[in-house]
Amino acid sequence: MSTDVGTAAAPRATRKEWLGLAVLALPTMLMAMDLTVLHLALPALTADLRPSNTELLWIVDIYGFLTAGFLITMGAIGDRIGRRRLLMIGAFAFGAASVLSAFAVDPAMLIAARALLGLAGSTLMPSTLSLIRIMFQDPKQQGVAIGAWTGFFGLGTVIGPLVGGAFLELFWWGSVFLLGVPIMLLLIVCGPVLLPEYRNESVARPDFPSAVLSIVGLLGLIYGLKRIAEDGLTVESGLGIVVGLVLGALFISRQRRLDQPLLDLTLFRSKLFDSALGMLLLATLLNSAAQFFVMQYLQLAHGLPAIQAGLWSLPTTVAVMIGAMGAPALASRMKLSTLLAGGLAVTALGMVVLAQVSDPSDLYVVVAGAAVVGLGLGPMISLGTGLIVGAAPPERAGAASATAATGTDLGASLGIAAIGSIGFAVYRADLADKLPEGLPAGVGETAKDTLAAAVDVARTLPAGDGSRLLTAAREAFVYGLQVTAVAGAVIAALLALGAATLLRNARMPGPPPAAEAADSGATAESLDGAKPLEKADS
Repeated sequence: MSTDVGTAAAPRATRKEWLGLAVLALPTMLMAMDLTVLHLALPALTADLRPSNTELLWIVDIYGFLTAGFLITMGAIGDRIGRRRLLMIGAFAFGAASVLSAFAVDPAMLIAARALLGLAGSTLMPSTLSLIRIMFQDPKQQGVAIGAWTGFFGLGTVIGPLVGGAFLELFWWGSVFLLGVPIMLLLIVCGPVLLPEYRNESVARPDFPSAVLSIVGLLGLIYGLKRIAEDGLTVESGLGIVVGLVLGALFISRQRRLDQPLLDLTLFRSKLFDSALGMLLLATLLNSAAQFFVMQYLQLAHGLPAIQAGLWSLPTTVAVMIGAMGAPALASRMKLSTLLAGGLAVTALGMVVLAQVSDPSDLYVVVAGAAVVGLGLGPMISLGTGLIVGAAPPERAGAASATAATGTDLGASLGIAAIGSIGFAVYRADLADKLPEGLPAGVGETAKDTLAAAVDVARTLPAGDGSRLLTAAREAFVYGLQVTAVAGAVIAALLALGAATLLRNARMPGPPPAAEAADSGATAESLDGAKPLEKADS
């Protein structure tokens, strides 16, 4: 039975909806865990698959690029075919891609499997949150439900290092990908029973040419940048950058001609919106880059087992949560721009601490610096989406929220692609100058691929040669960490200055109107004109 949720009294959720919330929260927790466990697994999978530094970067960030690129498109597809149906399709695809990732036999297979994971992941986030808004229409219950959904994301961030570390101690590196299989099976089994269907056929068909232009253009640009980091400026890297820029220009041109574009360019007429989005993207860029290097430092440079590395990463996780959970309370007592600028200044300080690392034994310096970085980034991570929505016109809140979600995923991937490329380029150059003499043919080139490759090949050498190679590689990695930390400190300081000036009139959004136009956004969904096909029992 169809219900006009824009005018009818909001029904209260029953036990069925709360059980459905538990089912929807599990994929959210899994996606948070996936970010951490992959970083923990990098040394082991690198030793097994022997990827080059470019392949390693693709393994890590192809997931985020495809999730970000298809987030809005999948939201529109879900509106047309049904959110629950899209969620079930995505859950099956995510489980299958997880198995492929776990049993990958070479870097190319793992990159392809991670790409499928990203595509499947882009169906989960828009579907879960929009279904929560359908299931919990009472404003108070909806707030509790969304808070619980967000809490599961935080829980996944906390337990990710512990669970991932334990699995890596007991099993092979691929086991961390299999964590998602039982969760997706539970979603496939329980979803049709506990979750309502939601469809809004008035939404226009998603523009697939726009999606292809954006994804291929972005990947071409990133490919070129990564090749520059590995081999310097070549015809191949230059061609990738040119193709990326040309396709990006065609994407923007196409959006201007479409009546219902994939990306609402009218939002970017607001300087406040542009500033807020750019700062959120760069904040997530700094966060992901710091995690990427710190996790490798803990295991490869300092030599900790996976489970101990997970434990030593907990101070950073707790610091991020303190900053994120404390920010809303502080925002009600002080000016928003002051709060965000202060947090980013703390982030710059944390990066300066990381830049003081001069030796693979400086464990406490690394852990302290990473925790300070996380504490400072917490407010922007917590309030960023609301800040962007507050900078947009009220009638475009849904599109603004979807754009913010895309920017967050994109920033996380760019942090590894851009900052990671810088770090690897410094590592390769410094290790080339420090390589011990008299090594067997090919060992030096293998060691220059990644620190994990250097650690692995050092085990095959005589004790003296292996020790000298390992020392040189670890020192080169620490130097790369120093350089990237300095770059991060500069970015964070500029962001703090920008927050104090460009965001001085920023505000958080107020309560949404009772009825809004239905939007295909990934993180904010209005209900007017929607067709809930199966309502939960009253």
